[in-house]
Order: sequence, then structure tokens, then C-alpha cells
Amino acid sequence: MTELSFPGALDETDELARMLAATGLSREACRSKARLFARAASALSITGQTTGGQPSLAYFVPGRIEVLGKHTDYAGGRTMVAAAERGFCFAATPRDDNEIVVIDAQTGETIVFLADPELKPQAGSWANYPMTVARRVARNFPAAVRGVDIALAGDLPPAAGMSSSSALMVGVFLVLAEVNQLSARDDYWRHVGENKIDLAGYLGAVENGRTFGELEGDLGVGTFGGSEDHTAILCAEPGRIGQYGYCPVEFEKSIPVPPGYLFAVGVSGVKAEKTGAALEKYNAVSRRASTLLELWRRETGRDDPHLAAALGSSPDAAERLKQLAASSSEKEFDSRALVARLEHFMLESGEIIPEAGDAFSAGDLRAFGRLVDRSQHAAEQLLGNQVPETVFLAASARRHGAAAASAFGAGFGGSVWALVEADGADDFLAAWSDEYRQEFPQHVELARFFTTPAGPAAFRVEPK
Repeated sequence: MTELSFPGALDETDELARMLAATGLSREACRSKARLFARAASALSITGQTTGGQPSLAYFVPGRIEVLGKHTDYAGGRTMVAAAERGFCFAATPRDDNEIVVIDAQTGETIVFLADPELKPQAGSWANYPMTVARRVARNFPAAVRGVDIALAGDLPPAAGMSSSSALMVGVFLVLAEVNQLSARDDYWRHVGENKIDLAGYLGAVENGRTFGELEGDLGVGTFGGSEDHTAILCAEPGRIGQYGYCPVEFEKSIPVPPGYLFAVGVSGVKAEKTGAALEKYNAVSRRASTLLELWRRETGRDDPHLAAALGSSPDAAERLKQLAASSSEKEFDSRALVARLEHFMLESGEIIPEAGDAFSAGDLRAFGRLVDRSQHAAEQLLGNQVPETVFLAASARRHGAAAASAFGAGFGGSVWALVEADGADDFLAAWSDEYRQEFPQHVELARFFTTPAGPAAFRVEPK
């Protein structure tokens, strides 16, 4: 992880902004992140626990853009991801007890809990995320229960499909890991170590509650997801898209974004909160993949760990799985839903992403755009995780000249990315947002439109 030693305090925003340029952030993002660090530091000073009113450690943790790979990671598939330049800035100071204080610097909302292996997270609240991290750390690494005061300030739209919840969890973990000196522990090195890819896999397991190697699983936050978000957050490179496989996380390729292009993001205003109504819909998509795997295991007697492994187990596995899905009498999902889920996974992970990665690497944006269109269509027709707003945004972006555009994230709301030329980005945003707000005036208040280059991974700032 990139570490910046900053010779000043976090409220020295001009100097901090100049230092942040070393991370690969754009000039505008450097200035905005410096202001967010200052806001977090200011909020932290009111707790009474800081040394001389200043935090001793700080992190920036970005949100992510899922370029391709809708609901593929937890089934052992692949994705193409990038980090956004928007995210959370954390400021923190260790405590001498086991109390953890987390402050939202923008709203003033504060949660207080103990670092305790028996902690009971508050489901349905944003407190669920930091509490789940603290509980899992205390359970997996006995005696790692030193408390900390944490303040965070961010510019990442909440419940917009940009992994704000995962970014929050990653940031809290990074702080707790430093405060409790996890990197000095033998058990941490045996199971996680210094490899960012392994850490991403572990943090995905923290969020979904699964066991990671010998590190026993726990409650999780209630979603049956994977580790795509954590991989993008920890492993992204400025100006590049990363292609990864999952279960376990494996790097496949890093592809530069063509010069002169960046991402435009349209936030629909339809909230996709994983603690809210979208949770059950999200988990149902995941359970369809699990049901397919269970059908396969019962039929074959094999113990393949995920859907991708089952499909790769023999030349005729795909056809056999289709037959099993088509003849299924499972109560929760009818056979048509299972066949559609299987077809989507095979298309998205097995065909579209490899071809799109090759097209993007070759600079063939026309072919890349066509493949992204196929992915969007498959999400609408097979995966069934789109809403009218995201369908409209993707089509509208293409009408207004985007080289490619797709909804991303868990779905059932959220956002759409569009690859556009930087020189015309302002005009594109204006036309895109105007058309959307005319079509969906009920979302004017919550809809957001902005641009972001592919940004850097999470990094640490060590203030004076």
C-alpha cells in the first residue's frame, strides 16, 4: 500500500493537496481529498482522545467502478474493475481501552461500541459495517481489541452501487489493523500477510461472513457477495482497469484507459442499500447461483467450490448444468430463473469479459462498446437486476456519444458508468443529466452526475 509521510497536520490543506499528487490522484481530487482529511481531523478533535488535537494516522479509501462482471465474483467468475477518485478520508487516533468511536464528520452522527468478539452488530444501520469488522478482527486475532477514535468524511454517493459500504469496512479494518499491529502477528502473516490480493479476499469474507482459510467465518453484514469491491479498492492503479478472477482472487491483467478518456458516472437516485429493500433481491440473485451449484453437486457427487469450478470440471459440464437447471423442481426458484442465471454467468464471465479485455487492450473502443452493450442487455434480460432508471441511463449515454456505458454494482438501483472523451465531458454530462431528469423528475434531488478518471487504490497518510 502506498504510504505518504506528511510533515504537517491534516488541516494544512494546501500542502497536503500537493503531497497527494504522488498517489496518482488528479489535481481536483487532491484538493477535495485534502479538504475531506481536514474535516475528518476536525471532527476527531472533539472526542478528547487525540494527541494535541491531531490524529496520528489517516487513510483514503476509494469507491469502485465495476466496468464488467455483474454478480460474477462470488461464483468464481471474473470482473473488470477500477477505483473512482471519490471515496472516504479517515483520520484516527488509538485509545488506551477497547472502545471504538466512529464519527461521520459530515453529519456528526457518532457510534460507540467495544472491540469484543461477542459484539452484536446493529443490522439495518450503517453501524453494522464497522461493528462487523471489529467483531471479526477480535474473533480471528485474539487480543486484537485495542480501541480507536475514527472520523471519516467522504464524497462517495451512498447506496449508489459504488461500494460505499465496502469502502467503509476496508477503512475501518486498515485502522484497526494498524492500531492493533496485526502485521506483527504470526497468525496474521500465516493467513493474510502483506499481499493485497489476499487481504482483499479476507475482507470479502469479513463482509459476507465466510471462512477464509483457517480464519473462521462469522455473521457478516447480511449480503452473500464476493470480494470484487475489496479487490478494486486495494489493488487499483491510476489510469488503468484491472481484470481479476475470484475464489480465490487472482490477477489476470491490467489495461490502460485510452489517453483522453475518463468515466462519467450517473447516479440514478434509486437507492440500492444493502441494508435496505435491495438486500433480499441482491441475495436472491446470489442464491440462484448457489442453487445451481447444489443441483450440480447432488447430481455428480462432486464438491466443486463454486459455479465456475463446476463449469470447468469437464467439457460437457455446461450442457449438463443447463439440463439440470431446466428440469429443476426447486421450490425457491423456477427452472426458467435458474437457466437464465446460468446463461448470464456463462456469457458475462466466460465470453464478454475475456473479449472485452482484449478489445480494450487493443484500443478497439468500437468492439469494446458493443461487448459492454451485450453485458447491459444480459443484465436486463437474464440477470434481472436492472430498474427502468439504469436501463434508461445506459441507453441515453450511448445516444449522447459515450464509447461504452453500463449499469454496475449489485443492481436494483444504483449507477451507470460511461466512457467518454475528457475534452467533451462537461457537455456530455449536461446533456446526459438533463435528459435523465426530464424522464425521471422524481429523482432530481438524489440523482448525481460527475466524472472521474480511474483512480488509485487505498493509501495511507502519516501526518506529523
